[in-house]
Amino acid sequence: MTTEEKIAEILLNIKAVSLNAKKPYRWVSGILAPIYTDCRLIMSHPKERRIVIEEMEKLIEEEISRDMIDVIAGVATSGIPHAAWLAEKLDKPLIYARKEKKDHGKENLIEGKLKKGQKIILIEDLVSTGGSSVSSIHAIRLGGGILDHQISIFTYELEKSKINFKDLKVKAFPLTNFSTLVKVAVDKGYLKQGEKKLVLAWKEDPENWGKI
Repeated sequence: MTTEEKIAEILLNIKAVSLNAKKPYRWVSGILAPIYTDCRLIMSHPKERRIVIEEMEKLIEEEISRDMIDVIAGVATSGIPHAAWLAEKLDKPLIYARKEKKDHGKENLIEGKLKKGQKIILIEDLVSTGGSSVSSIHAIRLGGGILDHQISIFTYELEKSKINFKDLKVKAFPLTNFSTLVKVAVDKGYLKQGEKKLVLAWKEDPENWGKI
């Protein structure tokens, strides 16, 4: 079993994936979708969250190198728990980035200590359009951090997210993806053929699917 299949199966087993064609889910980006993946549920499953962090660690060793990372950063708020567990496992400092400055206190955009020139890896739970990660990348770079890599648990593989990361010259590493999730869901009986056709039709044109 590949890493992609393993993580997809975890998401399905903990019921993190929901389908509703009659009443589509509206994402923060405004996109309507018949599918919703809630990676935040992993927090409540100790065994599964350990597997996720172990796979993130393995990915870093194979694709990036631990020596190329000074600080682990989480995308507020859903990326923070996973970033914290990974930072603990790698014995690295932790920071997190807000979408906008607080309107009180020190009005920080970055929480935690970030020094100019430090190499950062960004942790996100889920990528749809990539908007949340983009905001964090800008904030961290504005604060002097060097950020070239991002890890997420799941990506919908939308073209907009690929363009966003490419424009920022950030290499994104998802543990699993929409294509694998659909395949595993069908193989394991979580998804019927009619439902598969529905989500694949949405994937072809997500921005206009709900308007049809």
